[in-house]
Amino acid sequence: MSGKVKKVGILTAGGLAPCLSSAIGYLIDEYSRVAPDVEMIGYVNGYMGLLKGQSIKVTPEVRKHALYLTEHGGSPLGNSRVKLTNVKDCVKRGLVKEGDDPQKVAADQLVKDGVDVLHTIGGDDTNTAAADLAAYLARHNYGLTVVGMPKTIDNDVFPIRQSLGAWTAAEEGASYFSNVVKENSANPRMLIVHEVMGRNCGWLTAATAAAYRRQMDQRNYLPEFGLTRGREEVHAVYVPEMAFDVKAEAARLHAVMDAHDCVNVFVSEGACVAEIIAELESKGEQVPRDAFGHPRLDKVNVGGWFAKQFGAMLGAEKTMVQKSGYYSRAAAPNSADKDLIRACARKAVECALAGTGGVVGEDEDRGGELRACEFSRIKGGKPFDIGADWFTELLQAIGQPKGTKVAVSHA
Repeated sequence: MSGKVKKVGILTAGGLAPCLSSAIGYLIDEYSRVAPDVEMIGYVNGYMGLLKGQSIKVTPEVRKHALYLTEHGGSPLGNSRVKLTNVKDCVKRGLVKEGDDPQKVAADQLVKDGVDVLHTIGGDDTNTAAADLAAYLARHNYGLTVVGMPKTIDNDVFPIRQSLGAWTAAEEGASYFSNVVKENSANPRMLIVHEVMGRNCGWLTAATAAAYRRQMDQRNYLPEFGLTRGREEVHAVYVPEMAFDVKAEAARLHAVMDAHDCVNVFVSEGACVAEIIAELESKGEQVPRDAFGHPRLDKVNVGGWFAKQFGAMLGAEKTMVQKSGYYSRAAAPNSADKDLIRACARKAVECALAGTGGVVGEDEDRGGELRACEFSRIKGGKPFDIGADWFTELLQAIGQPKGTKVAVSHA
């Protein structure tokens, strides 16, 4: 089958995750192993590079040392956020000319470059863009295959069981907070808000809290000299899928503050976003949105909102907001993620050579089978199950009520 595939293009897009560089490395290594005659190029800065015709070749030297890429975070090709169906945005950014269809520009560039297979490595936005492009290619008989790989630290892509890099992001976020938490010794009645990435899905926040508590299990404490686990404990976890009684939580955490002279809160960057945006807009403020229509969360500032609200109610003398997202998402993958990335890369190459498009991952609707999930089934916004046993046990361990499950808008 490899005789039908002469040239492969690879691109990474969207935000970073601890899998991009490794996914590229494993793809190059696998092609070099099973189809060494296949040429490879990488598009610079994702779909932006595809539209501009900017790419770099995979040379013999790169093939030889491809696995060096698995030692690194980030992406050697670079990323961007480009939605091919958002014509106005593409024109505004100078990626296509007025009157051009970005999908056609992308398709024609692939043909011009002689690409038979395009590998996209990204999250729900990247892969829905890939799905749109694949559909366009099919409708217009371009004869190209698109095979994606699921990257998102939010772990919120249907029907993918586990997104690449998410385990590592949780582990790295936990390590980050292990240092930050010591700031509670710098001031009495300290409130520390650890804001974790997760626009609509709370999985990463919950998994980071769980990973942090596992790290705590490996440490020794000396309560007789003021070094207690209680001061460094996770005292609350708030995710977008959970509604909670603010006054009741404030009362509970006020008691924690009185007992330990500090409170440590883990909160998703998307928790209570609708309420915060409504509050801002009621004051006449406008919240900007990206090319995909998502509110700019840096402008919403969820962590700051929680610090302000709870800081006052808890009588905190000092509040601190720390965000682990950029630290954790740029890490190199841990061993568990490497195993998953390698398996997905091998399956992606197998599917590409067979002419089977889709997003490669463990299909939840097929019992976790590793396969190319059909593009028509790929979508973002998979909610975190706050009723999961491990999360229920976590809340119980820290003395937090379960909260009420709420529907989250993924527009």
